[in-house]
This record gives sequence, C-alpha cells and structure tokens, in this order.
Amino acid sequence: MSSDRAPAFTMRQLVAFVAVAETGTISAAAERLLVSQSAVSLAVTELEKALSTQLCVRRRAHGVQLTPAGESLLARARTLLQQASEIEDEMLGSGGELAGRLAIGCYTTVGPTILPPMLSEFTDLHPRVSLEFREAMADELAERLEGGALDAVITYDLELPPTWRTATLMTRRPALVVAAGHRLAATPGPVELAAVRDEPMVLLDAAPASTHALQVCARAGFTPRIEYRSANYETVRAYVGRGLGWTIMLHQPQVNRTYGGLKIVLLPIDVPALDPVRLVIAWRPDVILSRVVREFISFATVRVPQL
Repeated sequence: MSSDRAPAFTMRQLVAFVAVAETGTISAAAERLLVSQSAVSLAVTELEKALSTQLCVRRRAHGVQLTPAGESLLARARTLLQQASEIEDEMLGSGGELAGRLAIGCYTTVGPTILPPMLSEFTDLHPRVSLEFREAMADELAERLEGGALDAVITYDLELPPTWRTATLMTRRPALVVAAGHRLAATPGPVELAAVRDEPMVLLDAAPASTHALQVCARAGFTPRIEYRSANYETVRAYVGRGLGWTIMLHQPQVNRTYGGLKIVLLPIDVPALDPVRLVIAWRPDVILSRVVREFISFATVRVPQL
C-alpha cells in the first residue's frame, strides 16, 4: 500500500480484535476494554469489512475461533499496536519509561528457579510493563511462539527451529542424579555413566529433555533400562530419592531434596565429547521486536546467569 494512503481500518478495531483473540469471547474482550459487547462486535465486523476477509467464527456457546486469516493477522496486529504505543510514549514525553504488555514462554523445568526473580525484578524496574510468563513443554512453546501468542521463549537449545534467533542465558552440562544412599553418591569427581547401565532409569518424559538424556546414554555406549517415566520434574526427583532408579537432568536446583524431604545427589558425568547445552531466550526472525521485548531480552541475558 502506498504510504500516502490511509489504511481502511483503525487502531481501535485492531485493539478490539486482539482482545477478542486473546480472551476467546466477545464478552471477555468487552470486560477487558471496559466497553459494551456490541461495541467490540461492531469493531471486529468493521475490521473484517475493511480487510475483505473473515477473521473469526463466532459461536454463542463456544466463543470465538480465529480463521487462518485471523491467526495470520494477530501477530502483526500485536506488533503494530506495540509500535503505536511506543510512538505515543515518545511523543508525549514518556519515552524513557518502558510500557506495554509482554508474554514470555518458559520450559517447565527451569521455571521455578528463574521466573520468580525475573518477574519481581523486571516489573520493579519497569512498573508500566504487564509481564506474563507461561510455562509449557517445548512443543507447546514453539506452537505459541509461531502463532504470535508469545513474544519470546526461554528454553534449552535442543531441537529448536533453525530459523529462530537466540541469545544465550547460560550453559548446562547434564548430571547423573541418584539417591543419597546410592553406591555412587559419594564418588569424588565425574562418574562414568556406564556404571549405572544395569540399573533402572527414571526418565523425565518431557521432550527435548527426554531425547537429550537418551542421547547422552548412547554417547556413553548403552541403552538405558527405563523402569519409570514422568513428565513432572519433581516426580522424577521423588522416584530417584526413593531409590527407584537414577536419572539424567540438565536443570540443577540449589536444593537437593525432594518434596518428601529425601536427599538426592547430582554427579558430574564423564562422557567423551559431551557438549554443554545452552539455555536460551528465542524469538522469531520475521517479527520486529518491540522496545519492551528488546529490553527484556537484554535484562534476561544479564540476570539469568546470576541465578
């Protein structure tokens, strides 16, 4: 479109559309925007007319479902609204104060350690930023980031789409986790992983952690005998604490006790040519990052290594 021709749609229509997409219903969007339901419905209808395409399907009992065109528009609408907000802040003299909404995804196992301090400290620094963290497995994080529901994700650099851009937060090496009473628990220095090849394994069944753990075993020259599985990080630790098996983990919290109070021991692994794994913050290359997202990425790269 030529730069000297105004668009057929308005910012208010985009605001209404994004609110409907994020809340899932006309009524919830109206409540968020403090306007009537009819005003929200009319704004979305006018936006569809302006763009000559159906953006959503409205069903009274099932809320609102975005069409493929609506899904495509959502991420671009969020970016446009964020940029408009930044322009307004700068022109009104508040350009030095960060403001806006921010949705960050996080791989489930690392959330308890890094999210609480990041949330409290970033919002203390930037009180006008509405920051929301969403924890999920890697495949769900990827789906939400690609769909525009997340601005960036914090996850391990394992099986990530090659097109994603990343910034390193820290590096981790996998550790062998055993019960405090295990025969290897007091071993000084790195242990050979093959020493547990004949013992049952408890697998953290959450990709890509599960795939990586099996690859580490393969690098050590054996296929583990998986006795128990769980997608819950603390459940795996609890099984190990009970002496039901051993496991491999990248995330290594400071407290080496299970929810039940049983002690576990993390041992460095001696595996030839075993590369460390990066914990990264990742974002899509085709999205223009808002000032809020850029500031958060910079904050994360400095703060996370200290945690």
